[in-house]
Amino acid sequence: MKPTSIAVLGTGMVGKALATKLVGLGHRVTLGSRSARHDGATAWAEAHGERAGQSDFATAAAGAELVLLAVKGEHAEAVVDAARKGADGAALDGKVLVDITNPLDFSQGMPPSLFVFGHDSLAERLQRAAPKARVVKTLNTVNASVMVDPDRVAGQGAVFVSGDDAEAKATVKAMLEGFGWRQIVDLGDLSTARGTEAYLLLWLRLWQATGSPDINIGLLRAPDGAR
Repeated sequence: MKPTSIAVLGTGMVGKALATKLVGLGHRVTLGSRSARHDGATAWAEAHGERAGQSDFATAAAGAELVLLAVKGEHAEAVVDAARKGADGAALDGKVLVDITNPLDFSQGMPPSLFVFGHDSLAERLQRAAPKARVVKTLNTVNASVMVDPDRVAGQGAVFVSGDDAEAKATVKAMLEGFGWRQIVDLGDLSTARGTEAYLLLWLRLWQATGSPDINIGLLRAPDGAR
């Protein structure tokens, strides 16, 4: 993917991991937070040179060509709403919005459940919240370390892409290739994100069983013609 201006909305571990990787690949990255000045985001920007910046969600989104959403699922719709307020309410219009969130519900403790499941997805909710954005779901099936370094897990692990816009998915696939992903599986339209979000229920159990969050799955196919 050619160098571009990218907003990463979210200042947690996932947001900073993605932002750091993207700066390292030559992109201009603004780390977006709720306020115009956020101590953690400011420190990150100061540590990563002239291509790194920090701003509030709306300003970050308005100045970007590509927007990555990397916040807790419970806050995702509110953050998208805040980001839209930039550029007279059109900050996300026409832009690729990469959704890396999961609808995890911790209200009953651990392990979490999902607050949307089966009949809908958080990705589809975000598309409805920003109808003129081009939402693509990806990277929500691995942890932050594996997102930006897939070779951290031995073997050829898969990453999945869901979205309604073919051009938007092509942009996201190019970003994923830049991260080092080789097995990129296009599942189809945005409703297929219901499957990858539901996979988190298994992923959490795999973490528990293996004792490590640095895990992934691969897609194995039978040879052509095999029964």
